[in-house]
Amino acid sequence: MNTLSQEKINEIRNSVNIVDVISSYIPLTPRGKNYFGVCPFHDDNNPSMSVSPSRQIYKCFSCGATGTVFKFIMDYENISFLEAVKKVAEIGGVSVNIGKISKKKTHTELHQIYDLSLKFYINNLNTQNGKEAREYLKSRKINDDIIKEFQIGLSLKHNTLSQILTKKFKPDEVLKSGLVGKNDRGYYDLFYDRIMFPLYDLDGNPVAYSGRIYNKQDNSKYFNTRETEIFKKGELIYNYHRAKEIARRKNQVIVMEGFMDVIRAYTIDIKNVIAMMGTAVTDTQAHLIKRMAKDIILCFDGDEAGAKATMSCSNELIKLGVTPKIVRLEDNLDPDEYIQKYGKEAFQRKIDNPISVMDFKLSYLKTDKDLTSPTDQAKYISEIITELNKIDDDILKDLTIKKVCTEMNIDEDLIKKHLENKPKPKPKKVQIEIKTDKYDKAESALIYYMLKSPEVITMYNNKVTYIPNKEYRLLAREISSFYKNFGFINEADFIDYIECDEDLMNTITKINKQNTKENYTLEEIEDYIKVIRDYNVKEEIKRLTNKMKTLTDPLDKAKIAEEIVGLKKGV
Repeated sequence: MNTLSQEKINEIRNSVNIVDVISSYIPLTPRGKNYFGVCPFHDDNNPSMSVSPSRQIYKCFSCGATGTVFKFIMDYENISFLEAVKKVAEIGGVSVNIGKISKKKTHTELHQIYDLSLKFYINNLNTQNGKEAREYLKSRKINDDIIKEFQIGLSLKHNTLSQILTKKFKPDEVLKSGLVGKNDRGYYDLFYDRIMFPLYDLDGNPVAYSGRIYNKQDNSKYFNTRETEIFKKGELIYNYHRAKEIARRKNQVIVMEGFMDVIRAYTIDIKNVIAMMGTAVTDTQAHLIKRMAKDIILCFDGDEAGAKATMSCSNELIKLGVTPKIVRLEDNLDPDEYIQKYGKEAFQRKIDNPISVMDFKLSYLKTDKDLTSPTDQAKYISEIITELNKIDDDILKDLTIKKVCTEMNIDEDLIKKHLENKPKPKPKKVQIEIKTDKYDKAESALIYYMLKSPEVITMYNNKVTYIPNKEYRLLAREISSFYKNFGFINEADFIDYIECDEDLMNTITKINKQNTKENYTLEEIEDYIKVIRDYNVKEEIKRLTNKMKTLTDPLDKAKIAEEIVGLKKGV
């Protein structure tokens, strides 16, 4: 449980307007009494998330996501309840002493292994053994502040880490970490005499390394940790945990290829930067990028491979309705090299003046084509039409068509008639999957209205002895307990009271997805209660019938038969 009173939590939540906070993350549009926006918690194209300023909660009518301002920030930023409370307190100007906040408890033994390895590598760099590596870093214009910020370390020439880890942890777990190997002579360090750059998960926990040579050894420049249980390249983004807050404030995120590009950007005080670690952008990563900021700039390497990666990443983002902007660097340079060669001001000018994604594609699609050849001209125009059909930005489409037609000296109608006529999506009622089980529906609806009305809670307390579904039963008990303790029911207060308990919140989400009508009649509530009681009676009849089959005494059988008849009359 948290260290704050319910009153303090309520004070913090009431210090802000949920509409103001959520609108700093996603655009909201007023509609009637509420505000609506595209839900960030599922693939949403039509605005299906409603934010209520009067009730101070949000609810998605499609995926069922619901909660207060704390829950929204928790899920959007992937942080703990207390971290979200602290963030809201800062926004609302409420003084609160939460103390040291623990990270979300996701640590496994592999996480502990990486925590210890990080301390070991950092310490190595600061010893006499790290002198040459420190000088190398300084020669690369990486100063002590950057070394500390990015927790850069050093692996040694001896198998020291493997000895430390196998003494403290299970050898099988140590081998799973990707830090240690084993042969006939025993355990040995996989990283050997390299500068160690830690790679992090979304919460900022070290989960892998990229080790770089620094003394001109004759082996590969970088050696990276293989994928493990806690390190999946396609699910992580380098520097996400540091960049997400500043990217949100600036409403801009710069996407690069490698971690050294990010580190170099920090040396010139550009911190809203992340990197893909040289891998093709996955759907998971694209969703994370989309949630970071509205303005997304792709600044990949300036070579052909970088252009190909830019094309691929932009298409993944376009699938999600995001139109990125593009920065291309001259001389085949990557951002790290460009900043070192041309300096901060030149790079900042690049960031301030990106080109449109379609201008980039026009240039990219000309590669290896002879545009004086009718065959290549036709191929070029056909490819442009394919790319135009991917974007929904009508203004960008129109500007691109004019540019291509002027350049190729063709009529605009030639392109326009080949464009897909995609009708604008109209707001529509979300089709909610309704359970065919009338008992499940009755339990779900009863609890849905218990969250909104003390009258329904009282009826539940007086007339319902048992809710068959366990997850519903536990939630109903918590609601009843809240009402008993505080004398009122308020959905926002209750959600904060349970501290966004994952199991209970999942049940609330499920109930909200099945029920959308705000108002009820007493007759409806009575019907729900009757259905639940009927179920309990039928289950009791079934139990007694089975019991009667096991009895041999006619009197005992007659007694149970009489009991069954009485139950049936009440159904």
